[in-house]
Amino acid sequence: MKKRFNKRFFVSVFLMTLIIVVAGSPAGCTSRNESTEVVGYPQSFVELAEKVKPSVVNISTTKTVRVPGNPFRHFFGPGREEQFGDFFGRFFGDVPDRELKQKSLGSGFIIDQDGYIVTNNHVVEGADEIKVKLSDGRDFKARVVGRDRKTDIALIKISSTFKNLHALPLGDSESVLVGQWVLAVGNPFGLGNTVTQGIISATGRVIGAGPYDNFLQTDAPINPGNSGGPLVNLKGEAVGICTAIVAGGQGIGFAIPINMAKSMVPQLKEKGRFVRGWIGVSIQTITPEIAQGLGVKETAGALVADVVPEGPAAAAGIARGDIIVSFNGKDIKAISDLSRLVAETPVGKTVAVKIMRSGKEMELKLTVAEMAEEKARIQKSGTEMDLGIVVDDINPRLQSQFGIKDRKGVVVVEVASGSPADMAGLQAGDVIKELNRKAIGNLSDYEKAVAKIQKGKTILLLIKRGGQTMYVTIEIS
Repeated sequence: MKKRFNKRFFVSVFLMTLIIVVAGSPAGCTSRNESTEVVGYPQSFVELAEKVKPSVVNISTTKTVRVPGNPFRHFFGPGREEQFGDFFGRFFGDVPDRELKQKSLGSGFIIDQDGYIVTNNHVVEGADEIKVKLSDGRDFKARVVGRDRKTDIALIKISSTFKNLHALPLGDSESVLVGQWVLAVGNPFGLGNTVTQGIISATGRVIGAGPYDNFLQTDAPINPGNSGGPLVNLKGEAVGICTAIVAGGQGIGFAIPINMAKSMVPQLKEKGRFVRGWIGVSIQTITPEIAQGLGVKETAGALVADVVPEGPAAAAGIARGDIIVSFNGKDIKAISDLSRLVAETPVGKTVAVKIMRSGKEMELKLTVAEMAEEKARIQKSGTEMDLGIVVDDINPRLQSQFGIKDRKGVVVVEVASGSPADMAGLQAGDVIKELNRKAIGNLSDYEKAVAKIQKGKTILLLIKRGGQTMYVTIEIS
C-alpha cells in the first residue's frame, strides 16, 4: 500500500505541474511585452500589417523625356555632325526630336498630419507631375518640398484638407539588431499594400550608392515599386526606407536608416536641401600595405591624403599623413564613418578629433564648416531645366573632387540623364568658360547669360575638360 501510494502521489504531482506549465505558457512559445513587440517567431503579421497600411502611399510620377530623331546628331559632337551627316542622313533623314511622357511608380509613407511624405529621391526626381494615392483610395497632387540626391531621400507634401491622415511612427534605427524581425511595406501600383517579412541581415552596409552609405540589409523581399516604402519593426515603427535590391541576388535588399531621414527632414522642410558639415580633407582607406608603410598596426581609421588650405582641418592642425581615429567622440573604423559623421554635424559646432601621428595619439579641436552644396537651379529656371545641368562656382571642394585648376568659370556638377546637355556630351566636372561667346567667370555671369537664352535656339558652350577646351552645342526646345 505504501509503495502504491507514493507512486500515485508522484504521478499526480507531475501531471499537475505539467498542466500548470502548459497553461501558463503563451501559445506558440511566444510572449509579449508592454510595447506589444513579439519576442520570438510571431504567429501572424495580420495585426501589424493592418496597423501600418493607412500610412503607406502609392506615388505615381510623369516626366518629359526627349528622344532624338537622329541619335547620332549629338553623339559626335560639334563639327563632326556635318562630317557624318551625309552617311547617317540616308537612314534617319531630317527626323526631329520627340518628347515622350515617361511614367513611373513608387511608394512612400506619411510622417505627420500636415501631409508630409517621405520617399526616395529617385522616385520623384525630374517629375513634372506627382500624384499620391492613399490606401483608402483618395488621390492627391503632391509637390516636392526638399530632396537630397546623395542619400536618395525626398520629402513631398499633399494638401491634407480633411486632416484625417495616418502618420507612421518613426523608430530608432540605431537600436536595430541583426536578426530582428521587420516588414517591408509598399503600395507599388495603387491597388493596395504589399507586405513582405524577413529579418535584419546586417547593419552599416556600404554598397557604393554614394558617399554616405549606411544601409540596413534585410532578406525581406523588396518588390518592384516598393522604393520609398517603410521598413517597419514589430512595434509598427519605421526603422528604414526601402531603397535598393541586388539584381540577381535573392533575399538581399537595402533600406536607408530612419535616423538619417529624421535628421534631414527639418532642413528639407525649411531649406529644400540638407546642409552638410565640411572639414576640408581628402581621405582614403588604410590598406595593410599602407599601414606597414606608416608603421601602424591597425587599419581602422581614415588616412588624410590631402588637406584643403585654410579649411577647418588645416586650421585645427591636421596634416597629410594623419590618421583620424575618432570624431566628436565616435570611433572611426572606415572612411565612410567619417564622411557620414562630418556631414551630420551641425555647421559651426566645435568637436574633438583624435588623430594618430607618427605613432602617437593627439586630440585637436575643429570647428565644422558648411559644405558648398550644388546650386539646384534646375527647378528655378525653365531654361536650365531644358539644359538639364546643375552648375556651381569653382571652390576648393570641387577642385579637389574633379581635379580642376581653373579659378574662373562654373563647374558642371550634375547632368540629367536624357537631357539636351546629356545628349550633347556634357559631363560632371566640365568647366563652362563661355556661353554664346560671352565669358563666364562665375555663377552670376552664367545666370545672366542663361537668362538671355531663347527657346528654339541652339546655344554654344566653350568648356574645359581635362586640360583641353572644346565647343559644345545644345539645342533648346
